[in-house]
Amino acid sequence: MKKSVTMIVMLLLAMAAGAQEDSPNARQARRIFDKAYNLVFGPQGASLTYDVNIISIYKTKGNICFKEKKQRFTDERVDTWNDGVTAYMVYRKKKTVEIHHANSDKKDKYSGKFKFTLDDFTYHIAEDPDGLLLTLKQKKEAKGSIKEVKAVLDRKTFAPIRLRIKVAFFWTTIRISNFKSGGITDDVFVFPREKYTSDYKFVDKR
Repeated sequence: MKKSVTMIVMLLLAMAAGAQEDSPNARQARRIFDKAYNLVFGPQGASLTYDVNIISIYKTKGNICFKEKKQRFTDERVDTWNDGVTAYMVYRKKKTVEIHHANSDKKDKYSGKFKFTLDDFTYHIAEDPDGLLLTLKQKKEAKGSIKEVKAVLDRKTFAPIRLRIKVAFFWTTIRISNFKSGGITDDVFVFPREKYTSDYKFVDKR
């Protein structure tokens, strides 16, 4: 479950391009998702702090920074640098550095399970005390594991504030803070190999 947290967070944030719905509400929801998507995944890059609660059984927090195909991620267990070509995963407790191809599912055994098609959902927008509530519900004919998503965005900027995702029968809640769009330099994603040359074991899984 721990290795799936990054994928869940990224998946939730990426829900910006949606199904082709005809109602005015659905079209408005699509437009706002597109704007939120560009804030997060535009060429300028973005960073945020997240706090995850999976049905009160597993809780964790961390930081993510991304820009196009590049990613930088850290939590209490692992530090990850992904420069778009190679991904380095530093497990501090095990003193191990795993090396993967940037887009390989091998670096996260859960990643394949959370892939889905955005056209499998309907879209709706409503008011929320904290901002705008965007709801995605899986269509009956869809077969993916993600059943429903609720995202609260800032009413003025459309930045993500709170996200909930239903996978099978359980809900995961993600609270987002310190969101920043833009100002992300490429050196953030470069693995500092010199810091891990002495007491860390390197495992090449490419």
